[in-house]
Amino acid sequence: MTEITRLFDFPYYQLEKYNLEASLVTKYDGKWTPTSTKEYLDKANTISRALLKMGVQKNDKIAVISSTNRTEWNIMDIGVLQVGAQNVPIYPTISSEDYEYVLNHSGSTYCFVSDEEVLNKVNKIKANTNLKEVYSFDHIEGCKHYSELFNLGKDTINQTEVEARKDAVKPDELATIIYTSGTTGKPKGVMLSHDNITSNVLSAISRLPLSQNNPRVLSFLPICHIFERVLIYIYQHAGVSIYFAEGIDKIGDNAKEIKPNLMSVVPRLLEKVYDKIYAKGSELTGIKSKLFHWAIALGEKWEPYGKNGAWYNFQLKIANKLIFSKWRDALGGELTTMVSGSAPLQSRLSRVFSAAGMQVMQGYGLTETSPVVSVEMYKNRHFKIGTVGKPIDGVEVKIAEDGEILIKGRNVMMGYFKDPEKTESVMTGQYFHTGDKGELDEDGFLKITGRKKEMFKTSGGKYVIPTLLENDLKQSLFIEQVMVVGEGEKMPAAIVQPNFDFIKEWIERKDYKIETTNQAMVNSQIVIDRIQKEVDKCNSSFGKWEQIKRFELTPDVWSIDGGHLTPTMKMKRKIIKDIYQDLYDKIYRN
Repeated sequence: MTEITRLFDFPYYQLEKYNLEASLVTKYDGKWTPTSTKEYLDKANTISRALLKMGVQKNDKIAVISSTNRTEWNIMDIGVLQVGAQNVPIYPTISSEDYEYVLNHSGSTYCFVSDEEVLNKVNKIKANTNLKEVYSFDHIEGCKHYSELFNLGKDTINQTEVEARKDAVKPDELATIIYTSGTTGKPKGVMLSHDNITSNVLSAISRLPLSQNNPRVLSFLPICHIFERVLIYIYQHAGVSIYFAEGIDKIGDNAKEIKPNLMSVVPRLLEKVYDKIYAKGSELTGIKSKLFHWAIALGEKWEPYGKNGAWYNFQLKIANKLIFSKWRDALGGELTTMVSGSAPLQSRLSRVFSAAGMQVMQGYGLTETSPVVSVEMYKNRHFKIGTVGKPIDGVEVKIAEDGEILIKGRNVMMGYFKDPEKTESVMTGQYFHTGDKGELDEDGFLKITGRKKEMFKTSGGKYVIPTLLENDLKQSLFIEQVMVVGEGEKMPAAIVQPNFDFIKEWIERKDYKIETTNQAMVNSQIVIDRIQKEVDKCNSSFGKWEQIKRFELTPDVWSIDGGHLTPTMKMKRKIIKDIYQDLYDKIYRN
């Protein structure tokens, strides 16, 4: 059996052990089209042969930018890595200027794009880069199609050279540079070796309930992010079929079609799904309404491992049959596990979805740690609400005196590309400084308490951890996004983006005479007073010095394109503050 020490070993392992008819499945022209393990590797080898004929050398950088996850991305990944070159994945949603920075900083010589929208952004700045050529996965007039590489690599005469290049790739060599979507400044190029990632994959596998009895997964989180990419390698090792969603807006439809057993999520997606379900449930009347809200209330009390006792479990069976079964049907009916990462998950959502038979396993990690540090698992009592599970094998977690989480292990990055000073600033010996604050409880579970840099001190000398307040406030159906401010000021305050869809539905249900434009809603005293109730509820859980004394509402929907959020949906705090400087001044200067 193939020993897995480099990333391109994963599909060869799958070929030997499972040889799937549907290894990778993408929808083309309305039809799910499977690629077998053998075809996947045949195409990857053809790409490798073509790259050699194009003059690609060891350690050359090849950029791949795709709007959605798809089979072609994975073929390119293996084809590039096999010849000792590096895959530089780029977030599709960043600006053309950021494309230019990443392409130049990485020294990428070729670029593969998914579609016309991405191509147009690349073409804007192509002349300012060292790109020799751009290829596309979609057929686009005026752009070379990536199938030209299949013609170029069709002749197998140089396959021996591909094999020699493969054999020359050592586990400790650079595999990929992933540019983190930092909340401030230019993106940092995180250098990850084959061993960084493969060791992480092999250690994390046991935490996921994957087997031939659970043969389908749905992939839609950006594969350019290390979280989803590592999951893809885990899925390949487990021998399950990977279906690539058409887009985030089609997840529900795609899930109904393929009936996945597992998928990865980010908290924001679960919040959206829950809000949509709750809004529909709020339209019910009579006994149906009572049953719906009873089931929700029951779900919010859920505890793992039957801790609530027999009477609760009996009630839960009824709630599952009458209410929660419909939730599962909306996601295909066979989904049992969701893996959540990238941001803190509200405990309420973890409870409700787990009660509904779709357990949410929270994980924690960073691009710099390849990424998995810890992850929950239901079996063996590795699951505890409000934590991110226990560290995986081979990863050591230490809490520094100031509460910062430090990580040591084979998964810790090689460093930041072309930036030894920045690398040195985050390392103490073999320990990587995450910038996150956390605690390890008596059972070894890791709990994240906030970002070290985001904690601030008021003018009265009191420390405030904004993420704790923000996570509490975001449990409200009335609040979509919130940023707590107040560094150096006399009190904490908040800038809030209301949940406009829910508030509009609430206004119509209550028959309030309020216009339902965003501007009218944020100006409405009725809406302001209702959100004040949510703020008051949150404040009751915090000390007086932490409580939010004032807030202002924004009429904008915070987005990646608007500059409010990073591609991984984290808030760009400095930019948000700059955008709403007038609201900040209204809070503190009036």
